[in-house]
Amino acid sequence: MLQTRRYKICLVGDLLAGGGAERVHAHLSVFFDGAGIEVHNVIVQDRVEYPYAGSLLNLGKLKNKSNGPFNRLNRFAVLRNYIRKNNFDYIIDFRMRKKPLQDLFISRLVFTVPTIYTVHSAKLDWYFPDMRWLSRLIYKDAFGIVAVASRVKQEIIAKYGLENVTTIYNPVDVAEIARLAAQKNPLAGQRYIVAMGRLQNSVKQFDKLIEAYASSALPNEGVKLVLLGRGRDEISLKALATEKGVGQHVLFEGFSQNPYVYLKDAICLVLCSKVEGFPMALVEALACGTPVIAFDSFSGAGEIVHHGQNGLLVPGGDFTKFADAMHQMAFDGELRNRCSVNAAASIVHLHLDAIGKQWLHYLKIQ
Repeated sequence: MLQTRRYKICLVGDLLAGGGAERVHAHLSVFFDGAGIEVHNVIVQDRVEYPYAGSLLNLGKLKNKSNGPFNRLNRFAVLRNYIRKNNFDYIIDFRMRKKPLQDLFISRLVFTVPTIYTVHSAKLDWYFPDMRWLSRLIYKDAFGIVAVASRVKQEIIAKYGLENVTTIYNPVDVAEIARLAAQKNPLAGQRYIVAMGRLQNSVKQFDKLIEAYASSALPNEGVKLVLLGRGRDEISLKALATEKGVGQHVLFEGFSQNPYVYLKDAICLVLCSKVEGFPMALVEALACGTPVIAFDSFSGAGEIVHHGQNGLLVPGGDFTKFADAMHQMAFDGELRNRCSVNAAASIVHLHLDAIGKQWLHYLKIQ
């Protein structure tokens, strides 16, 4: 891609591991680098697992055990000097922003070049203060706010009165997924549905998922429930599965850096979170040719799942209907085959190259 000059972009994140926003950060670093842009990455926690492109300033390595006020101020100073020294064209902030006064300080004194703030969840209090006036003070002069789903964008505008909001979906690297999915599946030959995410009942509702699974015909028909992830509720979830009589049918496979080997052979992926942003688990499953089931709640699921074509949408919070949907996908071969055939084609518009070009257009980079 020809450019009249070389742009410089700073991508700021909490870390480069673990979650959807962090994976998007990593993917976009690779795309921007391939487009001839000079990419700098900044993270505030010392954890790197995802492949990324460009240089890295790891502020987590500067954190001491006490993490006292002087240590925090030192990290602010390092970041501020780094941004001033490099004279970036843009900053893109992927962090959760839960500390209003700190984020106001950063927006005014640290992020001194055009800044884009991304919002990756429908849980807006992870990104915005409750006080509308303070949210406007932090964000109104930004280059823009990028929401990962249209519903999230509409809620930001309605709740905070901000107008500099647009929607750009999260990208998926289908080439990387295909490469990783080709590896050996430890559950090959078994019939199962899969769910993935941090094992935290307050958001992901894995406890209710286990109850819905236990109430269905799936365990008796030899269809297992596979959970990919770790979290504070893992022990209680295992106890619940045993209590419901399905302990031997619910497989806790832990966190996997390659979930695609499980996704490619699954009957379907299920997502029953209370809130999401633009749930990448759905997109990644579809990229593997695997149908999906999700709640049609306040999230981007309804912008990914085409009911009856690549998966099933269930009214938010209705676990009886969710259990019915799992049964339907497991035992209605015609439905499952149709959704499998349509899965990969349904997310072509989310490929990394397509979403990366949307970002270039948004940033006015030719």
